Amino acid sequence: MNNTVTVLGAGLAGCEAAWQLACRGVSVRLVEMKPKQYTPAHHSEYLAELVCSNSLRSDSLANAVGLLKEELRRMGSLVMEAADATRVPAGSALAVDREKFSGYITAKIKDHPLIELVSAEADSVPEGELTVIATGPLTSERMSDFIRNELGCRGLHFFDAAAPIVDADSINLDVAFFASRYDKGDADYINCPMTEEQYNAFWEALVSAKEAELKEFDREEQKKKKVFEGCMPVEVMAKRGRETLLFGPLKPVGLVDKRTGRQSCAVVQLRRENAEGTMYNLVGFQTHLTFPEQKRVFRMIPGLEQAEFLRYGIMHRNTYLDSPGLLDETYRLKHRAHIFFAGQMTGVEGYIESAGSGFVAGVNAARAALGKEPLVFSRRTMIGAMAHYVSQGGTSDFVPMNANFGIVEPLPVRVKGGKAAKNEALSRRALEEIDAIREEGI
Repeated sequence: MNNTVTVLGAGLAGCEAAWQLACRGVSVRLVEMKPKQYTPAHHSEYLAELVCSNSLRSDSLANAVGLLKEELRRMGSLVMEAADATRVPAGSALAVDREKFSGYITAKIKDHPLIELVSAEADSVPEGELTVIATGPLTSERMSDFIRNELGCRGLHFFDAAAPIVDADSINLDVAFFASRYDKGDADYINCPMTEEQYNAFWEALVSAKEAELKEFDREEQKKKKVFEGCMPVEVMAKRGRETLLFGPLKPVGLVDKRTGRQSCAVVQLRRENAEGTMYNLVGFQTHLTFPEQKRVFRMIPGLEQAEFLRYGIMHRNTYLDSPGLLDETYRLKHRAHIFFAGQMTGVEGYIESAGSGFVAGVNAARAALGKEPLVFSRRTMIGAMAHYVSQGGTSDFVPMNANFGIVEPLPVRVKGGKAAKNEALSRRALEEIDAIREEGI
């Protein structure tokens, strides 16, 4: 077997896989269709482009994705190295300057002597060669057909959506105010407060606004309601009831305007998009409204009356496998042992989860190339719990999953102190295991 491993796709998962391979002395052929060709969601020539939020979510070890990030840090993840080097203020969350983040990873990949970057659209797998397929949730039609027909993998679809970004200078800070919820961390978020009257008018406009036209295939899929809850368009959420947003992205609890000492009926939060603080995104406002409607409706938000939209929200199709039964806990295709998958196509959901799958696939593809036994992470770690979920699924139909403590192997004894104490204990146990694996060398 050729000792060079081909990695198809240079998103977060593909770049992480390529990096782990190269760091273990394995030559990599990294195939990426940009800049020759772009999907509707991609705009930058950089690798590992962040197409939705610039937030990598919580950095706390009492949070599942916080644990996953720390596990990856300790294991030498390129994605985490880039994130820590390009972070921007975001309270207790880890958010990054998206251009600097992708630029950092691109430079690292291009500078590594064992990685050959090839600009081409992938539509098949090299015959008999070790390959990691990380073509992402917007995998091309030809590659999707190959995966479905030639590899015998069943494909499913759901919808993913991105929030708008506005120019910071166009936000009216006479109305909006800086604060963090419950004053935890620095006041990194801009908050746009709404009275009950303003919220009701906004809700009425949102639920009646015009949505962008869908292609016939996507329209049929949307009718089946294959919308991932974590990326649900704000207008879809609003249509579930007048008060739904008040318990979701517009929740006012813990946000007090110190100028008035009052908590508003609703609050729209904006999070910094770059280190300079010149761009902010509307948190939780993933949307499929037409661009003119986004401008009209979102300018009803107090403080955004004159907002300049640097990027409107978009909605696009996501492709993922019915992975249980197809993939093992190293993300290897069971019936074709030379093929690995990584990224959101496997059914992990989220930037860091995608990077984690790329890490596991890359490490194990390297071990296969070097004639070593596979490395399976246990369910006591978040890395292993995600891999186990992908390979085994749950008790119902397989759906994409974020990192969460519900999929981790339970503690043998009860921990006092509530949920946070239990989660911190799970994190301590996981990191002890990760440290032991790192010391053994992988």
